[in-house]
Amino acid sequence: MAEPTAQTETPGGQPELKRVLGPKLLLLFIVGDILGTGIYAVTGNVAKEVGGLVWAPFLVAFLVATITAFSYLELVTKYPQAAGAALYTHKAFGVHFVTFLVAFTVMCSGITSASTAARAFAANFEATINVVRGAMSLEEVEVSDGLITVLAICFIALVLLINLRGVAEGVWTNVVLTCVELTGLLIVIFVGLFALTQGKADFSQVVLFDDPKDKGVFLAVTAGTTLAFFAMVGFEDSVNMAEETKDPSRIFPKILLTGLTITGVIYLLVSICAVAIVPVGELAASSTPLLLVVDQGGAGPFFNSIFPLISMTAVANSALINMMMASRLLYGMANQRVLPPIFGRVLPGRRTPWVSILVTTAIAVGLITFVGQISDLGGTTALLLLAVFTIVNIACLVLRKDPQPHKHFVAPTVLPIIGAVCCAFLVGPWTGRASFQYVIGGILLAIGVVLWAITWFFNRAIYGRKTYLKDPEALDTDGPQN
Repeated sequence: MAEPTAQTETPGGQPELKRVLGPKLLLLFIVGDILGTGIYAVTGNVAKEVGGLVWAPFLVAFLVATITAFSYLELVTKYPQAAGAALYTHKAFGVHFVTFLVAFTVMCSGITSASTAARAFAANFEATINVVRGAMSLEEVEVSDGLITVLAICFIALVLLINLRGVAEGVWTNVVLTCVELTGLLIVIFVGLFALTQGKADFSQVVLFDDPKDKGVFLAVTAGTTLAFFAMVGFEDSVNMAEETKDPSRIFPKILLTGLTITGVIYLLVSICAVAIVPVGELAASSTPLLLVVDQGGAGPFFNSIFPLISMTAVANSALINMMMASRLLYGMANQRVLPPIFGRVLPGRRTPWVSILVTTAIAVGLITFVGQISDLGGTTALLLLAVFTIVNIACLVLRKDPQPHKHFVAPTVLPIIGAVCCAFLVGPWTGRASFQYVIGGILLAIGVVLWAITWFFNRAIYGRKTYLKDPEALDTDGPQN
């Protein structure tokens, strides 16, 4: 039967979003949301924690993400708006300041994710230069940490200019970039299989545990998971496509879980191939670990030449989308009068939130300059999101007392409980997480609290009005994209 052509409207009188996503296109979107900077950047850092068991933290991160995805699926099919965690928090607890903190935390996680991507972009840019020099029979150059920082800042400045101009994002653009990112990871898997046939891979290494900090297997894998979880973020962002999906209650749960499974399997295969081809010490010391795998796997000069470009594309896309998300969310909170109104200023011609873009870029530059290490930036992203996921899992249970008339997905009750416990556990200092990550996260959230306090004072003293989120549904709190 043909779909009706009459255009339906929302209660506010606006036309509904066009439902264009079928199962295949939605699956590509979800896979593209999750793939990206994480696996390209943190594989070596995870190897530092567990040695040859580098696949184990990725497996645990996949399981925790999947359990939390069940809560997101119940909530997004129950409340199919694009506000994500902030909306669920507000409906569950009704405390405006808590809702604000959740929204601001998601924004901060986007900035730390983009900063991680910028560092990874700079490292892969160095690798690309050396590939070109090698093709010209020139000696490789070793770039200092200072120059890597400068390159990362230049990249963020380029993202700033693109962000100010405005970018028309589309699903098909995401599909193309997904194919690029996926190609890079499939190359690593192909190289692993090729190396196996050539006797260049030692898969016995994947069961060898190495713990330089002498923490034991459990704590070491836990510490690795706090880093590996950065590679799994993005699934919480994809639920915002429910309003544009055909029959979301029926196909969205199955497709999201399928997408998570596909990326989880790819990550496991990539991590196994990496440790089987490259000695753990070299893998842990490299800022471009997957490029090292392709190079030592003996795949040939063609793959060695194109892989840095693929890596750069993957991380560049992540940085751009995350900086766009962060600036728009800051702009949205200013429009809701919970942040100073100056953040709501837009360029007259381009209609982009220029003040919010400048502020989020300045924060990213500060993180790149004073934090620097990919492990700390990626770990902080995971820390912030795990805290948000803990709240979302609890909100899923609380909102069971708020039945909705329409049919929606219902997660098994035990899963939100397990998800809340696991996410809360991975937030704590007992995981072996670097204390510096708490400092970074604390400073970022303190900035938000100070801005809230300034806004509260001016709202009370000058305008005589309350400081609260009038319309949490209007906040588009898309999470970081890998």
